[in-house]
Amino acid sequence: MRRALRQRAERRQLMTAEAGVLSELRRLRARLPQLTGALAASADGLVLAQDTAGAETESVAALTAAALGVAQRLTDVTGQGGFMELLVRGESGYVATYAAGSSAVLTLLAEPRINVGRLHLEARRSSTRIGELVDSALDRSESA
Repeated sequence: MRRALRQRAERRQLMTAEAGVLSELRRLRARLPQLTGALAASADGLVLAQDTAGAETESVAALTAAALGVAQRLTDVTGQGGFMELLVRGESGYVATYAAGSSAVLTLLAEPRINVGRLHLEARRSSTRIGELVDSALDRSESA
C-alpha cells in the first residue's frame, strides 16, 4: 500500500515537469527535421510528454521500458557500465532511446535518411536537459 502511494506521488511530480519536457521535445524536433516522433517516458513506461503524430505513445513507452530493462541487464552482464543509449535500425527508419537522468528515457523515431551522428549529438543534449527536469521534479517531491 505504501509503495503504491509513493508511486502515485512520484507520478504526479513527474507530470509537473511535463511542460518543460514537451518544450524540449519540440526544440529537438525543430533541430532535427528528420525526426518523425519524440517521446519522454519514465523508466517504468509512463508517458511524460510526447511530440509525435500517429504513433501509439503508450505502447511505445511500454516497449521502451521493456527494452530499457533488457539493455540495462545486457550492459551490466557485459561489464559496459550503466545504460546510456540504444539504437534500432529498421527498414523504414530508426528508433533511438537515451537515458534521461535517473528516472526517465527519451525515445526518438527517425527517417532512414537521418544523419545518425547528428541524431546522437542532439539527442544526448536533449536527454540531459530532460533528465534534469525530471530529476528536479522528483527531488522536489522527496523534499516536500
